[in-house]
Amino acid sequence: MVGLTSAAGVVGFLSEPDPELQIFALRVLDEEIESLWTEVAGSVGEIEALYEDESFPERELAALVAAKVYYNLQEYDESMVFALGAGKLFNLDNDGEFEDTIISKCVDTYIALSAMHNPAVPANTVNQALPQLTTAFPSTVNGAASTSAVLASPTTPFSQSTLPSKSLLSRQDSSTTFDPSLPGGGNAGIPGAHPSPLILQRGIQKQLHAIVEQLFERCYRKGRYRQVVGIAVEARNLDKLRQTILRANEDQKKERNTRGGDLVERGEELMEYVLDICMGIVQERGLRNEILRLILDLLNDIPAPEYFSIAKCIVYLNEHKMASNLLSLLVKKGDAKSLAIAYQIAFDMYDNSTQEFLKKVRQDLPTAPAPSTEVHSDQMEQDTNAHTEESEQLLQELNDSAGAPASSMNDSPKKQEPLSAEAQKAFESIGDILRGTKTIELDLEFLYRNNRTDMSILNKIKDSLEARNSIFHTAVTLANAFMHAGTTNDRFFRDNLEWLGKAVNWSKFTATAALGVIHRGNLGQGQKLLEPYLPKDQIAGANTGSAYSQGGSLYALGLIYANHETFALDLIRGHFKKATEEVVQHGGALGLGVAGMATGDEGIYDDLKNVLYTDSALNGEAVGIAMGLIMLGTGSVKALEDMIQYAHDTQHEKIVRGLALGMALIMYGRQEGADQLVNWLLEDPDPILRYGGIQTLALAYCGTSSNKAVRKLLHVAVSDVSDDVRRIAVMSLGFILFRKPNSVPRMVELLSESYNPHVRYGAAMALGISCAGTGLDEAIDLLEPMIKDPTDFVRQGALISLSMIMVQQNEAMNPKVGTIRKTLQKAIGDRHEDAMTKFGSAVSLGIIDAGGRNCTISLQTQTGNLNMAGIVGMAVFTQYWYWFPLTHFLSLSFTPTSVIALDQDLEAPSFKFHSATRPSLFDYPPEQEAKVEDAPEKVKTAVLSTTAQAKRRAQKKEKQQRRESMDIDQTPTTPKVSTMDDKMDTDEPTAKGDEDKKEGEKSEPEAKEGEEAKEIPAAAPEGLKKRMEKEKVGYEIENMSRVLPAQLKFISFPDGRYEPVKKPTGGVILVIDNTPSEPKSLIEFKARKSVKVAVASETLQDRVNDAFGQQTTAGGSSNEATGAAEAAGVLTAIDEDGEGAEEADTPGEFEYHSDGGDEN
Repeated sequence: MVGLTSAAGVVGFLSEPDPELQIFALRVLDEEIESLWTEVAGSVGEIEALYEDESFPERELAALVAAKVYYNLQEYDESMVFALGAGKLFNLDNDGEFEDTIISKCVDTYIALSAMHNPAVPANTVNQALPQLTTAFPSTVNGAASTSAVLASPTTPFSQSTLPSKSLLSRQDSSTTFDPSLPGGGNAGIPGAHPSPLILQRGIQKQLHAIVEQLFERCYRKGRYRQVVGIAVEARNLDKLRQTILRANEDQKKERNTRGGDLVERGEELMEYVLDICMGIVQERGLRNEILRLILDLLNDIPAPEYFSIAKCIVYLNEHKMASNLLSLLVKKGDAKSLAIAYQIAFDMYDNSTQEFLKKVRQDLPTAPAPSTEVHSDQMEQDTNAHTEESEQLLQELNDSAGAPASSMNDSPKKQEPLSAEAQKAFESIGDILRGTKTIELDLEFLYRNNRTDMSILNKIKDSLEARNSIFHTAVTLANAFMHAGTTNDRFFRDNLEWLGKAVNWSKFTATAALGVIHRGNLGQGQKLLEPYLPKDQIAGANTGSAYSQGGSLYALGLIYANHETFALDLIRGHFKKATEEVVQHGGALGLGVAGMATGDEGIYDDLKNVLYTDSALNGEAVGIAMGLIMLGTGSVKALEDMIQYAHDTQHEKIVRGLALGMALIMYGRQEGADQLVNWLLEDPDPILRYGGIQTLALAYCGTSSNKAVRKLLHVAVSDVSDDVRRIAVMSLGFILFRKPNSVPRMVELLSESYNPHVRYGAAMALGISCAGTGLDEAIDLLEPMIKDPTDFVRQGALISLSMIMVQQNEAMNPKVGTIRKTLQKAIGDRHEDAMTKFGSAVSLGIIDAGGRNCTISLQTQTGNLNMAGIVGMAVFTQYWYWFPLTHFLSLSFTPTSVIALDQDLEAPSFKFHSATRPSLFDYPPEQEAKVEDAPEKVKTAVLSTTAQAKRRAQKKEKQQRRESMDIDQTPTTPKVSTMDDKMDTDEPTAKGDEDKKEGEKSEPEAKEGEEAKEIPAAAPEGLKKRMEKEKVGYEIENMSRVLPAQLKFISFPDGRYEPVKKPTGGVILVIDNTPSEPKSLIEFKARKSVKVAVASETLQDRVNDAFGQQTTAGGSSNEATGAAEAAGVLTAIDEDGEGAEEADTPGEFEYHSDGGDEN
């Protein structure tokens, strides 16, 4: 049949009274609608009338034609409604744009409809809104809380009706608006996503569900379970999610014999997929908890429980009783593999949990056997029988512990079961792991053994910066602390006592606290190291030392025992309560906060609050931060009331700033539960409290990639009247999006070119925070122009961010790293550079070589959870803008990049594993060769043009003479003259001596010695590429060696003796010894050495004698220990001439608040 060219005649049949003619017209139009729809559109009303006529025999055909007409008119809601009315005539199996569009629209409508009927319900109290605070912001404070004022305010609250309707990250249709009048209300389901009113009015939900069920069934037949899971999660339909997982397990059991190995793991893979999207995509915390509980309920239907996924769910749900039951079950099974899995789960729990949670798990672990033996024997028989059904027992115990009341948990019969000697030893080992002792000891040993700090860089920083200036002295101290973080190597202090003696006041405080960064994790020796610095009891006539070193020592003690609740917490607390000096209280508060992080200790909180009420600006800021650290993530209403009240009462900005950050820390990870506080703070007229509101938003939604939070931050970043608030708003994007670093450069690209330097600085820091350790090219491309920004603090932020992004990068991974390192060093030595930029360069050089080049900066753990200590450390570190000593908090974000294999005896065997890469790809950056002539930074002497021409002629003549005499290779007589020909001649003897480095390393001396900087980037990668081409793919790595995160996927364990219990994720990995009867060689721990304790001197003369005199050192004591001991004589001395002229004189370049006028 030839196609119609006009629909006029056919459309006329629709108005005929004969149904046969109408049906004929509809069938013709159905076939030719693609070319005739423009003419049919005017008669769509007649087609609708035929569909609505109950007596018309082909109503479904009329509905299908109407659907196609509306589809071409791009009225997709109407088209979907009529397509659903078409019934069986709408065939899902047809492949066409019309069918695909309608199916997509049906799925979206199903999701919106299901979400409306399944509104958000908090799983517990974790994401409920705060109760009304008794000291909250009054309703008429300057009119800011009135409705009109809120709507007109540049910082609107979270109400969907007052925010832009389209998110930058949202995939929703821009036409979707928030309408509270729709069924389900404005807060039901997904905000702004509601089903079409046509669906609700015309009552075709039944047809919609039928179509979606057909779609699900088709997915089941084709094995596309993940598609159904995604729709079910987005629709908040947990029943459908449960049905899908059970269906996958049933299909697996039916087809296991016919389909082979793929189907054996179908259920486990689907469960792992659900867990991944739950932890990485689902933004609402209440829904996430419901899905995690569903996963735990379905464990009984999985043939072999995946214990690591179970533990991940338990930790996130904060179910300490379930965690202890899981560990007990694995230990009591008795075999080596179960014990190794229990140890691995304990290590993972320590990495991903708070101190409060770990303490409860330790308390719930089985203890020593009870006196009664009859009951014990019965229970042992029950245990023996229970081993046959491990998955059923696990599910029952976990469910019992989750649903049992507190009294039944405490009276659990497991506490009375007898334990064998092996089980008792295992539980003691698990207790040590959960305390963190084992992990900290292993990380300390790794950093100690593999320390690759380039001391020439540190010495150059020291020589280039004038130590009499406090900002420069602090910069060198911070660079030294970061370079040696966790390595216990404080030799730099011992070798530079004269430089150290120039530290005064807060520089001395920061230098003493640096010992805490260097010795972080040195649990056995930390107190001995700091003994000379700690506050002494007041004795009449005795000199107790400098208050600044005493305060710094308490801060350092907290850093050593950071996030590790031990005796040190009580020790710091005792000194804090006795202290009368404000500086000592300042350091003690910071130490208490770091050591007692997330403990929720009410006693420590009350001690801090009592000091806060003295209204001292000097210690008030530190106390406010410490209060937030102690109550980290608890959402304590009582603490918030106290802090809000005092923030409004005090007149000191420093105290308000500390309290604002403290409130943000209390709301860490609370997500929706923090919205009310955020709204209150952002409505406050005080810009410091609005600053705290943005911090609260950043920490509450950290790592969630929440569209709502991103919209809010971008809105404030361009609308608030305070530069500080705008700066922190842009910076906070890094905290929200650090799990999606690729999206941040695109988001801040325009902000990085803002007219406001504070916004540009915030954009730079957001890139550094979110892209830390990734070497992301897009971020580097945005930051490189900012190095030359006219404003000094923008240059500072760009340099710090570049170092954070480039940490642990070499030229094989990112060719720009060499240029960036040279840029940092150049800024240090530039006499015309501003002080702030030099400070940033020094700190950056410490960050890029953090932990002896063995640490990266990571805000999430190796298993993908939030790194609480790292996030908190980064958040407090950003406050260095106001207070330099807070810079030390960045060390909490340093994560050792290692693979440390332990056997089931928790011993480190000496063996090798395999890396399927070339050695140069993930190798350490090469150390720099110090040039003697460049050590003193001197201004170059002006050279006349005639002199330069004469030198060039002499050089040319000399080159010609050497070319003519080829029989002898000799070193040039003038080493200061550096040309390409000279270098080629001098490199030949070295190349002949080492055949492996003949071609690959020839370009490196050229890059280091040559004066043409433009040739460095082009030459170095080319030489590296040649060297890598010669290397064999695959090499062996010793246990307890550096393994970068990007290298983990290439790691394997070909040694048949040791087999890992899970895929290596970095850090501690338990291995099973397949031949335990054979003798094994263990790694000897070198960090376990005695410390020489320095006796505190009573007078200044004694201290000087101790510092500069000859000291005898025991043969077993290490250089690192004596470094801290010898530095004590200098740092604890009182600044008797603190008001002298040397310290008072400030150079002109110290004016770091300038806008870069020196460069114009």
